[in-house]
Order: sequence, then C-alpha cells, then structure tokens
Amino acid sequence: MTMETERNNLFPIFLKLDQLETLIVGGGNVGLEKLSGLLKNSPGLRVTVVADRYHPELPQLAKSFSNVRLVERKFRNRDLTGKDLLILATDDKALHERIRILARKRRLIVNVADTPDLCDFYLGSVVTKGNIKIGISTNGKSPTIAKRMREFFEEVLPENTNELLDNMQKIRDRIKGDFRTKVDTLNQITSSWLRR
Repeated sequence: MTMETERNNLFPIFLKLDQLETLIVGGGNVGLEKLSGLLKNSPGLRVTVVADRYHPELPQLAKSFSNVRLVERKFRNRDLTGKDLLILATDDKALHERIRILARKRRLIVNVADTPDLCDFYLGSVVTKGNIKIGISTNGKSPTIAKRMREFFEEVLPENTNELLDNMQKIRDRIKGDFRTKVDTLNQITSSWLRR
C-alpha cells in the first residue's frame, strides 16, 4: 500500500501592492496585524480599512502612511467597489461568509483571517534582505512553523545579501550572448558556491 504524501499546491506570487487597491474589513487585533504585515512588506500599499472600531494602535500606525485610509463604520457592500484584494479580519464568521460571496461575484481575491477554507490566498511569513524576498507558506497549517522558518532565514542570510545580488546583476549585464548562454554562465559561477 502506497501512502500519498501531502504537498503544498499553492502558487507563490509577489504582488505590487502599490498598484492595487486593497480593502481590510476589521480594525481589531487581527486587522492591526494584517495592516502591519502588509505595510512592513509594501510601505506604498494603497489600502482602506473599514471597521466600526479600531485597536488604539491602528490609527497611530495609519498616521505614518498617507496611503492608508480609515473608514470608521460597519462594512457596506459598496466598499468592494474598485478593490482588487480583500482581507477579512473581524471576529464575525457570518459577516465574512456574506462578504466573501459578494467578493467572489466581483472576482476579488480574498483572505479570511484564521479561516483557510474561505481563503483564495494566504499571507505567509516573509524574509526581506534588500531586494531578496522569501515567502514561506505552510499551506495554512501552522503560522508558528512559518514564523520559526522566517526567524531562521533572517539569521542565516547575511546583511550584505543585497550587495551579492547587485554584483550578480553586474556580472549578468557583462555576459555576452543569448538568454541560454547567460543562464549557463551564471549557473557555472554560482554552482561553485555550493561546493565550498
């Protein structure tokens, strides 16, 4: 008897959030966590946060970013107009289910905090060193494991990782030939790093 192993079939993408309109519904602890994480990774994020009340730290955070708009009231259907990305972060599961149905009709992609079965995407842990960004996903199973892996990569990747990346770009720009030739040459250069 063969045992089928589980695998993560999510497709990782890196979004240019400064070119999209994001809506977060909910301004409590979870809303604050989602907004903080998004702004840490994409300070140019264009986002509206709709909530009938806010965690005290959320308006303080929003003051530092001119591209964060706070709307203090309950969610209205028209809040979805012109939005590309939706994050639901309240403690009202029935509201989340209702908004998700509306969002699906508009073909918005949705993240519902702590409800993987209602999500179109997950917000994973992220490691950033200059222009290098690593996204970590546990397929919604364990944010704690993702956090520990993020901490590991933050520790092992040197602070000068961006310098290495800049040097690789300079080397790539100097290599003559077609795409295949450039890939082969860069593979030869970098493969020696693994043998050290």
